[in-house]
Amino acid sequence: MTDDTELGDGPEYDVDFRADPDAYEIGRGEAGVFKVEPYKSELLPLWSYRDEAAAEEAAEAIYERYERYRERDEFPGMDMARKYLQMGYTRAMRYAKYPSGRKYGDDGVERDPQRWADRDKRAAALVFEEYWERVREDDAYQRSKARHRARTD
Repeated sequence: MTDDTELGDGPEYDVDFRADPDAYEIGRGEAGVFKVEPYKSELLPLWSYRDEAAAEEAAEAIYERYERYRERDEFPGMDMARKYLQMGYTRAMRYAKYPSGRKYGDDGVERDPQRWADRDKRAAALVFEEYWERVREDDAYQRSKARHRARTD
């Protein structure tokens, strides 16, 4: 018998990152999007990249959460919002380039991307990219990230 964490059903970390922000490690790319609580539970339900309209609604809602986290100087939340926006872009772009989102064939070999296999997903990706860029370039995000690194290094 395995426990839930081995199956991927439970939290990866037994940490409330809002209560203990110094335990948060920035990581690369989208690392932690399905593991860092309470942010996963707050952001994942907002996230959708079905089409441009869904992406616009999702990206706007996630950005609004980002602004709340920024107002509270809550860097882990700010960074997780950035990661969900980034993930919206990367996932939608995968479907935009690869029919049914499958980057690899049954033989494990990477398929050639198509330009554009799904135009709706490309439009969704571009929506997320705009919001993702807004967060990345936000001076408050950059300052908070630098302070967080200085505290945790």
